[in-house]
Amino acid sequence: MSSEPRRALVASPTQAARAAEERLRAAYDFVPFDQADMIIALGGDGFMLQTLHSMLEGRRIIPIFGMNLGTVGFLMNEWRLERLDQRLEKAKSFKVNPLRMTVDTVDGERFSIPAINEVSLLRETRQTAKLEVQVNGRPVLPELVCDGVLVATPAGSTAYNLSAHGPILPLGSALVALTPISPFRPRRWRGAILPENTAIRFTVLDPVKRPVSAVADQREVRDVAQVDIGIDRATPLTLLFDPEHTLDDRIAAEQFIA
Repeated sequence: MSSEPRRALVASPTQAARAAEERLRAAYDFVPFDQADMIIALGGDGFMLQTLHSMLEGRRIIPIFGMNLGTVGFLMNEWRLERLDQRLEKAKSFKVNPLRMTVDTVDGERFSIPAINEVSLLRETRQTAKLEVQVNGRPVLPELVCDGVLVATPAGSTAYNLSAHGPILPLGSALVALTPISPFRPRRWRGAILPENTAIRFTVLDPVKRPVSAVADQREVRDVAQVDIGIDRATPLTLLFDPEHTLDDRIAAEQFIA
C-alpha cells in the first residue's frame, strides 16, 4: 500500500499568507522541505517564482501546488482550507521547462541564471539600447533600437510579455516569444514566435554609452555585453493545478479579455 505523500509548507511574509499557514498547520501534517514529496506554497505569483528558483538553486525539485494569497495569482490555485488531501489527489500536473540565460558583462564576468517566466534586456539610462539579435547563430536584426527586449516562455507569456504587446503562447506549444519593448527601429517590427529549442543571442552594440541590464525573472545583472538564451531541459518544473483551474485554460481565457 502506498503511503500518503509527504508535504512541505512555505508561505510569503505577508500577513494573509502567514495567517493561512497557521490555519493549514493546525489542520494538516507537514514535513521539512528536505523530507517532502511535494510542496504547498502560499502567496502570489512572485512568491511562487521565488520558491521555484529556490528549488532550482538547491537542485532538489519536487511538484508544487500554490494557493493564491497575493494579487493576480496566475500561477496559483484558489485559497481554501478545506479538502486539501482531495484537491492534491485530483490535481493536474504541468511540466514547465525554464529558460537559462548566460550573461557576459562589460567587466568580463559571466553569470548563468534560470528564468521561468522571461528573460528581459532593459536600458539602464535615458538613452535607448542598441542590440544585435541573432537566432541560431544568424544575425536577424543587425540593429534593434529599443527600450528593451524579452524572451518569454508559455508560462510567462501572459506576464511582462503581454504587457509589452507580445503574443500569448499555449502551454505545451514548445514555443517562446521574442518581444521588443518600445521599439524605435525597425519601427514596424513587433517580435517573433520561435521554437523553444532556438538559440537566441543579444549583443549590446554600445555597452558603455548605452548600458543594458539583463533580468531573469527577478534576478538582474547590470552592464551586460552579450546574453545567450536557450531552453533548459535538464531541470523541468512540475506545477499542480485544480482540474477546474488549470494553467492552459487560464492562458486560453486571457486571449478573450478586452
